[in-house]
Amino acid sequence: MSVIVDLTVFPVGVGESLSPYVARVLRVIRDSGLPYELGPMSTSIEGEWGEVMAVVTACFEELRSDCGRISMTMRVDWREGEGRMRSKPESVLSKLPAV
Repeated sequence: MSVIVDLTVFPVGVGESLSPYVARVLRVIRDSGLPYELGPMSTSIEGEWGEVMAVVTACFEELRSDCGRISMTMRVDWREGEGRMRSKPESVLSKLPAV
């Protein structure tokens, strides 16, 4: 079984540039050892439910240490199987006509 979580988390009211905060969150995700993919608006994480939710909690706690307000959006896709974070886009791309 695996869950893919598409996570967006950032502090509110800390100025225009959020990249230092996003980098802190990404470090937590990277250090978890779970497969992840950074995107322009969110980060996808794949693993077992409990381990992924523990990483989401750790991301929140990382910002909570010095941020008074945090915005977090999470989409979850659970399904039997592994490696879906890579196989799902590959499946869609394989169905596109050659250009």
